[in-house]
This record gives sequence, structure tokens and C-alpha cells, in this order.
Amino acid sequence: MSTIPLSGIAALGKAPDATKFSKSPAPEAAAGQSFGESLMSLVENVEKSGADANLAVSNMLDKSGDVHDAMIALQRAEMTLQLTVQIRNKLVQVYQDVMRMPV
Repeated sequence: MSTIPLSGIAALGKAPDATKFSKSPAPEAAAGQSFGESLMSLVENVEKSGADANLAVSNMLDKSGDVHDAMIALQRAEMTLQLTVQIRNKLVQVYQDVMRMPV
């Protein structure tokens, strides 16, 4: 049976140096943005992607745009909307879980 030296046991309780693992500092814009501002930004991105898709489709119809660009814009708008709906569903679920907690 082998024994572990005491210096090895003491090293187990120490937290690793976090500066060694960090790749880059957090972006300042994300750090200073509140939760409400983040949600508003998400909704604005959904609106923008929908408007971009509408513009791409209208450009395709008047033959000033490409079919591929319209399809890509439509898929991007759909994926953005699906992501937003899933985030909304998760927020509602969290709210309901908090409301069910005993006080």
C-alpha cells in the first residue's frame, strides 16, 4: 500500500490558478449589458433578420437578387426566431419554477 506525502494532500485543497486557464478577458460590451438590454437586443436581431429575409425575397422576385441569397436569409430568420422562442420557453419555465417554490 503506497502512502501519499503530506505536501501532495495539501496541494489537493488548493484552487487552480484561474489566470493560467483564461484565454481572453470578457468583452466589455457583454459585461456592461443588463439582462433586459440583452433580451431587447435579441428581439431586435429577430426583427432585423426577418426584415433582411423580406428584402431578399423581394429582390429575388424583381430579379435583382439571387434565389440562394433569399433562401439563406429565410433560413437565418427562421433559426433566429426558433432560438428566440426556445429562450422564451426556458424563461417561462424558470419563472414558473420560482413561483412554485415554497416561501
